[in-house]
Amino acid sequence: MKLLKTPTIDWPSKFAQRLLLAQHPALKSFYQQTLPNADTPMDEIEFIALDFETTGLDPKKDDIITIGLVPFTLNRVFINRAKHWTVRPRKQLKEESVVIHGITHNDVLDAPDLSEIIEEVLEAIQGHILVVHYRRIEREFLDRALRTRFDEGIEFPVVDTMQIETAIQAKWAGGFWNRLKGIKPQSVRLGKSRLRYNLPAYTPHHALTDAIATAELLQAQIAYHYDTKQAVRDFWL
Repeated sequence: MKLLKTPTIDWPSKFAQRLLLAQHPALKSFYQQTLPNADTPMDEIEFIALDFETTGLDPKKDDIITIGLVPFTLNRVFINRAKHWTVRPRKQLKEESVVIHGITHNDVLDAPDLSEIIEEVLEAIQGHILVVHYRRIEREFLDRALRTRFDEGIEFPVVDTMQIETAIQAKWAGGFWNRLKGIKPQSVRLGKSRLRYNLPAYTPHHALTDAIATAELLQAQIAYHYDTKQAVRDFWL
């Protein structure tokens, strides 16, 4: 089953180009790492699920406050290798975001700036395809954060479980008769999507918990709707 159009980005070539332009040592190291080939079957890849909690939703006005990641394959989530960081944002914490994720000023007061841990973060994700739920957050926030601190952004391939679920729901609700019956695509929020695969409900808005939840969601999506031997080129963006 194939619900996504094949993206046109050749990520290994993109990384080779970015390596020639990179200035910061951590970014040079990041782009030097070999990515899986576009033809690699999904079940042969070790992914990393990544999630951020932020001060808001606008990367131009907001900043990262926590980072969670966990390596996984289609058969296993490696909890013992999971990582979580709290960082001190350069933007003010907003009351509405504190209510959502529960991270207060006291929690970030003594936390390091992202620049102090970025080498550790990039080392953890380099050479991997990242899996996220709504790629705009992780892509745009990390790119903006690095531009703010180092005058240099970052690009990386992602598999977006929200994008996959959107395509699945569009197919499920598509067709003349479904429209006639008023059937509409269901919510593609992380928690709602997980429920459709009988995955357990986790407390949301914790970066590491949401990373684990995203990893499990991709496992379920592939198991239910795709061939595990399907090439990663059909999924990465």
